[in-house]
Amino acid sequence: MSTRTLRVNELLQRELSNLLRRKYNTDAAPITISAVEVTPDVRQGKVFVAITGDEEVAVEKLRWLRKHAQELRFALGDIIILKHMPVLTFELDLATDRGNRILGLLDDIAAKEKTSAPAPSAPAGSPDPAAP
Repeated sequence: MSTRTLRVNELLQRELSNLLRRKYNTDAAPITISAVEVTPDVRQGKVFVAITGDEEVAVEKLRWLRKHAQELRFALGDIIILKHMPVLTFELDLATDRGNRILGLLDDIAAKEKTSAPAPSAPAGSPDPAAP
């Protein structure tokens, strides 16, 4: 990925987040723009969003974003000067959910190992390392 593409990705992510906070504060409150990936020709872009709340809220807000995609694109065109403003498609970012699930599983494994493993004891004839 070129430096230009990375810069465009970061710029679109930042400005789209700002636009949602300024113009659509009540509708976009649970929405976080986690990443933007544009094609090398900057004609198309995927916007990955993380939505707080249950699955029903996530589906509703994703539908709302897709409905307002053209309006958001035009508003970004007023803010950002690019030769071609990418056509934005919105995808639900499940990476945080997967990460939280994995962390929960690791915590469960650690708790099971802690309760099932006996505490190590020193052999009977060995000196006490804490004694002076």
